[in-house]
Amino acid sequence: MFSLLIVVLDNSILNVAMKTIATPAPTGLGATQSQLEWAINSYTLVFAGLLFTSGLLGDRYGRKRVLLAGLALFGVGSVLAGLSDSPAELIAFRALMGFGGAFVMPATLAILMNVFDRDEQPRAIGIWAAGVGLAIAIGPITGGVLLEHFWWGSVFMVNVPIVITALIAMALLVPESKDPAPGRPDPLGVLLSVVGLVLLVYGIIKGGQLADFTDPEVLLTVGGGIAVLAGFVLHEKRSDHPALDIGHFRDPAFSAAVAAVALVFFALMGVTFFMVFYTQSVRGYTPFQTGLLLLPLAVAQLVFAPRARLAVERFGARATCTGGMLVIAATMASFLLLDTGTPIWILEVLFFLQGAGMAHIMPPVTVTIMQSLPRRKAGSGSAVNNIFRQVGGALGVAVLGSLLSTAYRGRIEDELARVPGLSEGARHAAGESIEATRALAERMGPAGRALAERADEAFVHAMHVTVVGSAAVALLGAAVVALFLPGRRGAPDGEGVKGAGVPGPGRGRDSSPEAAEAEAER
Repeated sequence: MFSLLIVVLDNSILNVAMKTIATPAPTGLGATQSQLEWAINSYTLVFAGLLFTSGLLGDRYGRKRVLLAGLALFGVGSVLAGLSDSPAELIAFRALMGFGGAFVMPATLAILMNVFDRDEQPRAIGIWAAGVGLAIAIGPITGGVLLEHFWWGSVFMVNVPIVITALIAMALLVPESKDPAPGRPDPLGVLLSVVGLVLLVYGIIKGGQLADFTDPEVLLTVGGGIAVLAGFVLHEKRSDHPALDIGHFRDPAFSAAVAAVALVFFALMGVTFFMVFYTQSVRGYTPFQTGLLLLPLAVAQLVFAPRARLAVERFGARATCTGGMLVIAATMASFLLLDTGTPIWILEVLFFLQGAGMAHIMPPVTVTIMQSLPRRKAGSGSAVNNIFRQVGGALGVAVLGSLLSTAYRGRIEDELARVPGLSEGARHAAGESIEATRALAERMGPAGRALAERADEAFVHAMHVTVVGSAAVALLGAAVVALFLPGRRGAPDGEGVKGAGVPGPGRGRDSSPEAAEAEAER
């Protein structure tokens, strides 16, 4: 839980620090909208690309050993990121943090699955999911306090004492476990997945920068990414030691669960990315106040996630997750109510409902994924869960961030064209983000007040366009889980297991490792 806390804490802190990092030096690094997205995506893409291999290495060499090594590397990356002198350095060191984080996350769930018996696992995973809510709550507030009293790099330096404490505690308390019959790493599969995702997301971000998704560079990189990812799937199907066993996806419940993870994080991460700019740039709140505004989202997860198993036992995984997805979709659509002067309590209610919806999605789908595999493959199962969560989040930031940038530029360009003496290059740069436009307005003095107001209105318009896309993605997730997740215990088709609602292949009644091994052999 400590290692989970630090990895999630870092990302939630970074969200609050985005506006400060975008501010020109010496306050920040003067990062552009694209560079801010890459500060997130460089971490996420490296993290996602290495998850398969790290899960396999944990199963083979020991999950505790891999966890300790990954956390130490994460701490080193945090120090270097905090000392960055440019956006390029920040992006590079965030990638290093992603490398370390990739060896942390799969091990956390894998250890839980090997410490707790089958009937205890839904509750343990619910607490694990609530830990995410706790980190989301602590992160923005901690980040806000640090940014008010220290330089922007302090949001990374705060990781160091937590990493040291976690390393000592885990060395003393966490038991070692590993697969008695491990597989081999799949470096080609990892390489294909990383290259494919980088090309795909880069193309989408570039399309947002250019406000033209038909540009040849955009089409080539997106098409190349899709082609490489198709090659990845073919390679995995033919390999005798795949990084990802494609056979797991023949189970409809398993496939629906990983799709739900990807879709819900696609919708939520994209919205979280621009919501920081709405609260700080448009509404004028400080980073600390923004952290407080995010509290309802985190508190709802902290309260409801450990209890989600009770809803699953009563209504089934299908009904519980479908309801959660519909709540997410409804709150996304309700962001259309927000403008430059909307009472802030409306945003707080929407955040709380979003957190409650999230809390009734993640524990059931995580239990579905983890209990679909024998205990000896817990690292692989955890890697699958985390890869879809991270890839979904990365694509959400890229796609929705690009949509936001395109809609904003389209709305503000006419205003920028009226600014006297502004070169074409300066006009293009000023139209990239609300922060860039506001920086221009400040340099214009009193004459820039009208431009700042138009920038706020343009951003709200772009935000409304983006949340419609998020709501549509959440509705798609609701349809997926409604069609393919299992029902409640005792349903006529035999679906449903206490706490998870997922019997199916590879899920025996005996929770012992020996029974799992025998079941896998059968």
